[in-house]
Amino acid sequence: MNRKTFSLILGGFAAGVFITIGFLQSSAFADGEQRNVGLPVEELRTFAEVFNAIKQGYVEPIEDKKMIANAISGMLSNLDPHSSYLDAESFNELQVGTQGEFGGLGIEVGMEDGLVQVVSPIEDTPAYRAGIKAGDLIFRLDDTPIKGMSLNDAVKKMRGKPQTQIHLSILRKGENKSIELTLTREIIKVQSVKSKLVEPGYGWVRVTQFQENTIPSLARHLGDLYKQGDLKGLVLDLRNDPGGLLNGAVGVSSAFLSAGSKVVSTDGRIPDAKQEYRAVPEDYLRGTQVDPLRALPEGVKNVHMVVLVNSGSASASEIVAGALQDHQRAVIMGTQTFGKGSVQTIVPLPDSTAIKLTTARYYTPNGRSIQAKGIEPDIEVEESANGSRGMRLREADLEGHLINDRETSKDAALDGKPARAPDGREDAAENLPQRLEYASASDYQFQQALSLLKGMQIMQKTARQ
Repeated sequence: MNRKTFSLILGGFAAGVFITIGFLQSSAFADGEQRNVGLPVEELRTFAEVFNAIKQGYVEPIEDKKMIANAISGMLSNLDPHSSYLDAESFNELQVGTQGEFGGLGIEVGMEDGLVQVVSPIEDTPAYRAGIKAGDLIFRLDDTPIKGMSLNDAVKKMRGKPQTQIHLSILRKGENKSIELTLTREIIKVQSVKSKLVEPGYGWVRVTQFQENTIPSLARHLGDLYKQGDLKGLVLDLRNDPGGLLNGAVGVSSAFLSAGSKVVSTDGRIPDAKQEYRAVPEDYLRGTQVDPLRALPEGVKNVHMVVLVNSGSASASEIVAGALQDHQRAVIMGTQTFGKGSVQTIVPLPDSTAIKLTTARYYTPNGRSIQAKGIEPDIEVEESANGSRGMRLREADLEGHLINDRETSKDAALDGKPARAPDGREDAAENLPQRLEYASASDYQFQQALSLLKGMQIMQKTARQ
C-alpha cells in the first residue's frame, strides 16, 4: 500500500473523545511476513474449548458476538496501553473526533492499575474548566466503581448527551482526600490553533491538538500576526497538546523548517510502517488541497523561536518539538514531555468495528526515539518559580508500555504511585488548583520564553555592531 492511502494519528484515548492513531486497510497485513505466519492450532483448540465451556455452563446466557468481541478486546489491551478494540460507536466517534468536534467531557485518558488515568485535559472543555489535571486517577463514575471496567466501557460511560451530568471521584497525588466533581457534558469543539501578539514584535501561537484543519489554521494565524508587523520572536506553545494527526505534525514542522528537511521517520514490521516524512507538501497535505503554507510570510522561516512543552505534550507535539530541536531551529523550553513514541493504526473490520494496533515507533530527524523518554528541553523551566504543580504522568508510568529500542538506560518512572481510592467520598474540590491562563502575566513558563527571545534580539544587535 502506498503511504498516501492511509493517515497516521498519534496520541492517546480520550473521554469525550480524542484518540490518536491511523487508518490502514487490513489488506496491508496480508503481505510479507504476515502472510507466512501459521495459526497456533493447539492454542486455538484450547480457545474453542473455553468458548464452548462458557457458552454451555456460564450462569447466564451470553451472545457469541459479545464473547468474540471480549476476546479481541483482551488480546489487544494486553499488548500495550495504546492498542484496543473499537466497537462501531467508538470507531465512528474516532473518525468524527479528528475533525475537532465530539461529545463528552474533554479529557484524554488511559488505564492504570484498573483505574482511568488522565493524560491531559483538553483546553476549553468541562474537564479543563473544572480543574482536572494530568495524572489524576478517576476511580468512580456516578455510583459505579471503575475497577473491573474496560477502558472502552469507562469512556462510554463518560460520554453522553450534551447538558447531562456525571459525577467523577478522583484521586490526586499529594491530596489526602478524594476530589468529587460533577461535570456537565458538552459538544466539544476544539480550536486547534490560537494566537496573539503579546507585544510589538513578539507573537504567541498555541497548537492545542493536531487535527485536519491545523495546517491551514496555523498558516492563517501566522499571517495575521505578520500583518501587525514583522516578528522579532515567536513562542510556539505545545504544552498539554496530546497529539493528533501525523500529517498535522509534519505540516506544523514544515512551516518553520527549510523545504525538504527531514521531520520524522517511522519503523515497524510491515513495509508500510517504514516511512520517512520531510518538509514537502506531499508529506503533509491530504488529497488534492492547495498547500496552505506556500503563502507564509518569509520571516517565519528564520524568526527566533522558543517552543514550550511539558509532560502533557505527547506524540504529534513531540514530533514537532523533536524536529525543531534536532534542526536547531528553536529552543525547547519547559519540562520533559510525555514520551509516546509509537504509532497506532486503525484496521477496519467487516462489521463496522475496528482495532487500534501499535504498528511502528517513530524517530526524530537525528534518529532519537521518544518512546518512554520524551523530549528533554534545552532549558528546563518549571510551571512556576516555586517548582512544578501536580503529578507528572508520562508514558513510562503506563503499565505495559513499549521499551525504548534506542536507549540503554532504564525508563524514568514516577517516584511512588498515587494513593488508592478511599472507601467513602470526601469533598476536596476546594483543593483544585487554578487553571493556567496561557500567555498571560501569570504564565511563568511563557514569561521566561519571552525574556529569552528578547535576550536573543539584544545579542543579535550586539553582534552586528
